[in-house]
Amino acid sequence: MRYSLKQLAVFDAVATTGSVSQAAELLSLTQSATSMSLSQLEKMLGRSLFERHGKRMALTHWGVWLRPKAKKLIHDAQQIELGFYDQHLISGEISLGASQTAAEHLVPNLISNIDNDFPEIRISLGVKNTSGIINGVLDYKYELGIIEGRCDDSRIHQEVFCKDHLIIVAAAHHPFAKHEKVSLAQLEQAKWVLREHGAGTRTIFDSAIHDKIPDLDVWREYEYVPVLRTLVANGQYLSCLPYLDVVKYIERGELVALNVPELNMERTLSFIWRASMDQNPISSCIRREGIRMIKSHNVIR
Repeated sequence: MRYSLKQLAVFDAVATTGSVSQAAELLSLTQSATSMSLSQLEKMLGRSLFERHGKRMALTHWGVWLRPKAKKLIHDAQQIELGFYDQHLISGEISLGASQTAAEHLVPNLISNIDNDFPEIRISLGVKNTSGIINGVLDYKYELGIIEGRCDDSRIHQEVFCKDHLIIVAAAHHPFAKHEKVSLAQLEQAKWVLREHGAGTRTIFDSAIHDKIPDLDVWREYEYVPVLRTLVANGQYLSCLPYLDVVKYIERGELVALNVPELNMERTLSFIWRASMDQNPISSCIRREGIRMIKSHNVIR
C-alpha cells in the first residue's frame, strides 16, 4: 500500500475547504508540505483528484469516488486511536447538522444523553434549514443530519427520528383567534409571515395549501422562528410553524392555534446520512440513542 493516512487527510481537508492554503491551516501544516502530500497522492494513484480553478480546488470524478472511502479510512483510524486512549469501544468525532426546530428542541437532550452514556463521542453541531442540511451531507460538511420532512435523493439514506405537526397560529387579539373554525377562504384573506423557501416547514405548508389557496398574501419571509413568533404575537399576521416551536407561547396565551379542518400538516423529523457512509458506528449509535430518547419521553404530543 503506497498511500498514507496523512495523504488521505490532506486530500479530505482540501476537498472540505476547496483550498490548499486553508487545508494547510486546518491541519497545522505548511502550505508546501500540504501541496506536496496531495501531489504525491495523485501521482501514486495515477489520477487527478482536483481541477484547479485559480485558487479554488474542485473534485474531479475520481476525487468524488475516492472521498467517501478516504473519510471512512480516516474515521476508522481516529476510532482506533481514541479507543485506545479512552478505553471505550465507541469513540470518535462526528459532525451533526440539524434543522432549526430539531436543533432547538431535540438535539440538546440528544447530545446530553450521548455525553452521559458515551462521553468518548465528540459531536460538532451546525444549524441550517432542511435544504442546507441536505446539501451539507452531500458536500461532506455533515456526517449525519436531522431534517424536517423527506429527502428523495438516492445518495442519501433516511430514518424517521420522530413525528411532529405544523399549526396555523395567530395573536390572541387577532379576529380569527375567537373563531371555533377558520376556513380556507378566511386564510386567503389574511396577511402571512412565513419561513423562507428551502425550509422544511415552508415546503410542507406550501404542499398542504397547493390548489387550495391560489394566492396567499405573504408579507414577510424569515429564516428565524423567533422573528416570526414575535411578528405574529405583536401584529395582525398569521404564520404556519411547528408545534414544538409554539406550544409554550400558546400555553402562555401569547399565541392561539387556529382550527383549520381542511389542513392536515403532520410531518416527520428524520436522520439522514450519505449512503456511502452507511457503516459509521458513531452515526448508528446517535440514531439509536435519538430514537430511544423519543420513545422513553413523550416529546411530541
